[in-house]
Amino acid sequence: MKKLSKFLIVFLLCTNIYAVNNSLITAEAFPDKLSDFSFFKDSSAQIPHDDVVPYELISTLFSDYSYKQRWVYVPKDTKAKYEENWVFDFPEGSALIKTFYYPVDERNPDAGKKLLETRLLLRKAEGWEAVSYAWNNEQNEAFKKVAGKTINVEWTNFMGVERNVRYRVPNVNQCKECHAADDKITPIGPKARNINKDLVFKDGQFNQLVYWMNRQMIDDYPIELNSPVDWTDDNQDINDRVRSYLDINCGHCHSPTGNANSTGLYLHLNETRDIHLGVYKKPVATGRGSGGLKYSIVPGKPEESILLHRMISMDPGVMMPESGRALTHEEAVEMVKDWILLLKD
Repeated sequence: MKKLSKFLIVFLLCTNIYAVNNSLITAEAFPDKLSDFSFFKDSSAQIPHDDVVPYELISTLFSDYSYKQRWVYVPKDTKAKYEENWVFDFPEGSALIKTFYYPVDERNPDAGKKLLETRLLLRKAEGWEAVSYAWNNEQNEAFKKVAGKTINVEWTNFMGVERNVRYRVPNVNQCKECHAADDKITPIGPKARNINKDLVFKDGQFNQLVYWMNRQMIDDYPIELNSPVDWTDDNQDINDRVRSYLDINCGHCHSPTGNANSTGLYLHLNETRDIHLGVYKKPVATGRGSGGLKYSIVPGKPEESILLHRMISMDPGVMMPESGRALTHEEAVEMVKDWILLLKD
């Protein structure tokens, strides 16, 4: 009897009893607890299941200086399809998982971190759906927050300065504000060009696209990609840095298919026309958001540029993006200011 019990335990482990719960990904309703999906072997330590793959973007979205960990899950025997200048077309049952957190002290990784929320984009039969799970004080479970939540956070930055923010877990409608294209919810980050970089996995360092191909998660992708640069890399050309920053932070809405398509201000990476990039472009239905300024970008004059004015502002009726931040991104503001100063008529 003991031998039989041991055999059953080994059998259950080998058959992956702790596998990702595919049925919940495609279910009509979201479960109350994040752990019900079984995306993680150890939720508190954020150790993913073997079929849940970490990924990183070359240039990332600003979210009040929070840190993020990202993972992707693609069901076995299915593949995501490459889409030119767009996110991969993920099959039904796929999941994009992103945890937001702050380190206790940026100077000391061993000091620990505070998990805030894990956002999910789940690919159902009808398309993508979004939901957020906020972590409890014990940091051992995250619970569904359809109506959103505000969390007071304190941390120490690299300069030894104590910072604080009222971090906002978005409600369902706020998710749609950014994650929308052609009136449908869609991912933003996992475009082939955005993940065209090396990452250290548990089995070695690989280009992420190559790794996804080797795991048969994607079908194919072109060798030549117009990829962004890491906007934080001072060794890169400032024009490339700014365009990469604007692409990931603004380009999803400010594109022909985004929520801000009517503005004619297109900030995605492939836009080349000066007028649509904002140079001497007059605002459209901006209202007081323009701050009385005439153009989105005035070469050589950041103080006269609406784009910079709205990046700096914390007024809800002026600031851009309209939601998703409670702090001004100071480093990006300085970079964009320097870039505008260098622009010539």
